[in-house]
Amino acid sequence: MDIRPFDGVILKAGIAAPDKVRLVQDRLRALGYGASVTGIFDAQTESVVKLFQAQHSDDSGLPLKIDGEIGFHTWTALFGVLPSVVQPVAQLLSQALAVAASQDHQMEVPRGSNRGPMVDEYLRAAGMDPTKGSPDSRPWCMCFMYWVFEQAAQHMNRATPLPKTASCHQHWAAAADLANVGRITRQQALDNRNLIQPGLIFILDFGGGMGHTGIVESVLPGGALQTIEGNTNTDGSRNGVGVFRLQRRKPSDTVLTGFVDYSKA
Repeated sequence: MDIRPFDGVILKAGIAAPDKVRLVQDRLRALGYGASVTGIFDAQTESVVKLFQAQHSDDSGLPLKIDGEIGFHTWTALFGVLPSVVQPVAQLLSQALAVAASQDHQMEVPRGSNRGPMVDEYLRAAGMDPTKGSPDSRPWCMCFMYWVFEQAAQHMNRATPLPKTASCHQHWAAAADLANVGRITRQQALDNRNLIQPGLIFILDFGGGMGHTGIVESVLPGGALQTIEGNTNTDGSRNGVGVFRLQRRKPSDTVLTGFVDYSKA
């Protein structure tokens, strides 16, 4: 099979893209779904697509959405699981990934205290006093991200573009107003996995003001994300005891708010 990458254009009834529609119709016929090869996305093609969707899952094993449209997941189910199209990593993001990787398995001292020689550095970088409050009052996952990018920026003799905050939610909100900074919502990432690139900061929202964050190191062949996260555990929990490289996050996670992109900042 000629595996073809999804280009971000959703095919649906009425779209004027005869070559792409014909390609889809050819593939559906080859799989036994009997679509007429006309290059026109008509009602018959929509019905055949819905039947295909009802009988297939996405690359995460979840049922396809039965909407009669060819988006990322349906395209991938038709043409094969594809590796992400990885763009050259911007210098700031490349530096940030190197800094984050250098901290892998950096631990709290003592465990569960949200303190320690390096953890205190992360906290102070984002404006928090590690000597005040209870452990629960100083989560440090966002502090770690701020410290990582601050260190990366210093290596480049420039200022960090990140807003100085220890809050995941405040970071996400502030990023909307920053020049040359992009936000990718969960839905946008689901529609086009190629938007997810190394160096993006992901934001999770657990409700009740609780969040979590980390940096995307790579996108794995099955679609899961390899990440480096602070204030976590190897089981992927939100408030853990160290910095770890994990392979648990997925774009389909319902708690995912989205990604912040500093590649052009």
